[in-house]
Amino acid sequence: MKYKVIFTRRALRDWERLSEKIQERIGKKLKDYEENPFTYARKLTSPKIGSYRFRIGDYRVIVDIEGDEIIVLRIGHRREIYQIGG
Repeated sequence: MKYKVIFTRRALRDWERLSEKIQERIGKKLKDYEENPFTYARKLTSPKIGSYRFRIGDYRVIVDIEGDEIIVLRIGHRREIYQIGG
């Protein structure tokens, strides 16, 4: 089953702030993850900002996985991403 990646408005704003090189890297990885996201996703201990995360280098992509959709909630550097919810 192939999942569909959907960006929230907030995630799109995060995306636009990234350099082109980082966007390319994250985009490529998300495409790989469409096949089986649960292989790469890690459950977040605090579901305040989302249910799962993908680690892509120094960046984290916070997602919810519902049905056949990967809903991208936030994208950010690992230093900052977890401070968003609290």
